[in-house]
Amino acid sequence: MRILGIDPGFAIVGWGLVAYEKNRFATLGYGAITTPAHTDFNGRLAEIYRDMTALLAKAAPDALSVEKLYFNTNTTTAIQVAEARGVILLAAYQAGVPIFEYTPLQVKSAVTGYGRAEKTQIQEMTRVLLRLESVPKPDDTADALALAVCHAYAAGSPLHPTGKE
Repeated sequence: MRILGIDPGFAIVGWGLVAYEKNRFATLGYGAITTPAHTDFNGRLAEIYRDMTALLAKAAPDALSVEKLYFNTNTTTAIQVAEARGVILLAAYQAGVPIFEYTPLQVKSAVTGYGRAEKTQIQEMTRVLLRLESVPKPDDTADALALAVCHAYAAGSPLHPTGKE
């Protein structure tokens, strides 16, 4: 199964592509879609959509694993991230890629076994599971890989949003 993990944002969209077969991971690629700060917000959304569409075509994932949004402070940022997330989900839907959403608690539990794990613990465990030399940068990329790992572990378990793959 090829899983594309996505950490949504409007300045940086982290992505990580992994293969998961017979309880083994293979890292197929990772990176970030970035938009310049001076770009009009609508232009940023168009750029994210365009780059996401190209990534989906190239990666050919069997599933897209994306973080459910949770914000408790800056509502302006939350709305902008939600809008960027919308164009990401639209691109995946149009590409026919099944979409699975996970909360930060679900990702932490799947990757580390502990729902209150710190960000550095999640990143290090992701690095170990994927046999990477170092934690990918930017953090959004590492988070995207953790989302892909989460889906691999959650498929077929009660943690999975549908309870099946």
